[in-house]
Amino acid sequence: MNSKTMFMYDENETGYRFNDTHPFNQKRLVLTVDLLRKAGALPDSFLSAPASASKEQLLTVHSAEYVQAVEALSLPSPDVLTVQAAGKYGLDTEDTPFFPHMHEVTSMLVGGSIGAVEAVLSGTKEHALHLGGGLHHALPSKGAGFCVYNDAAVAIEYAKRVYGARVLYIDTDVHHGDGVQWTFYTDPDVCTFSIHETGKYLFPGTGAVNERGDGNGFGKAINVPVEPFTEDASWLECFEEVLEKTVARFQPDLIVSQHGCDAHAFDPLAHIHCSMEVYRAMPRFIHRLAHEHCGGRWVALGGGGYDIWRVVPRAWSLLWLELSDHPLIRELERNPGLALPPSWLEAWKPYSEEALPHTWLDPINSWTPMPRREEIVSKNRHTKELAMMYL
Repeated sequence: MNSKTMFMYDENETGYRFNDTHPFNQKRLVLTVDLLRKAGALPDSFLSAPASASKEQLLTVHSAEYVQAVEALSLPSPDVLTVQAAGKYGLDTEDTPFFPHMHEVTSMLVGGSIGAVEAVLSGTKEHALHLGGGLHHALPSKGAGFCVYNDAAVAIEYAKRVYGARVLYIDTDVHHGDGVQWTFYTDPDVCTFSIHETGKYLFPGTGAVNERGDGNGFGKAINVPVEPFTEDASWLECFEEVLEKTVARFQPDLIVSQHGCDAHAFDPLAHIHCSMEVYRAMPRFIHRLAHEHCGGRWVALGGGGYDIWRVVPRAWSLLWLELSDHPLIRELERNPGLALPPSWLEAWKPYSEEALPHTWLDPINSWTPMPRREEIVSKNRHTKELAMMYL
């Protein structure tokens, strides 16, 4: 394993919880950490606990009015006027309802992502992973899409202000990385790349290929919106070809990547039909680019993922195995049918409503191909060409 790799984690991050029935369920962090530990892939020496972001750090991206509203709505019993104003800040919706101690726990998530960036840019670590981060939908003055503060945007701003870094942000969540894009839409020193299901059918409805940045930032926003029911080969073709050209042109000092794993066929909130293979392949590709273009400096964050039993623990574990250069990731190349640790399956199968998978990767040879595959591939290739128009 690469000893210069950090796993940023604190079980208190599971306190980022809207309510008992909300699909954003941070139990997936516990499941992932337990899988890695039972696989012998997460020694304690790699773990680091996040410190909370300061208000000054939050204010580099978020407005003072918004932060004050979040603080007020975080009290156990907010006053009537505060509750009545919650809608102005996007914090009274079914997706993003306010909850007690919201400010405190979200500040910890932001601090974890800042800490990961600091460790990498200071040279203390080469790579860092913060699965509690990746809250990419939050806007400067509004919460949205299960996101209260935008830890990715604040961490990128930290990299710029403290280290003068040019940052490439890569978003692999099935939902467009809108909050990060709009925060840096006119900034020539931040390039945002997002592959996602087209916004024609999916929240947040943005991320069209013609969203390219504005002013000095024109050409620094790259979007690859793919068709519903896209499968592994087409997803990876679009991802790799466009990203290869993006990183070569932009030449970043740091890569910050967001690893929502909701493009998987099992995810209940989207319509893409990818398998676990994309969650092995994308980190491998980003890893190579980091070493080729920015001295290996790579910070990876979590994100979406709503099948918390069958998808998220495997996908995020594969990310860590790649990032830390664990021998298991090479073993998977030799043996794609490699089994998950039996002790993990035994520990968690009583709690999962679905049968847990027994292997790291999916048996895609047994999956039924999607109808209209050729049409979907053709449409995605057209989008890919449009995305590369100015690269």
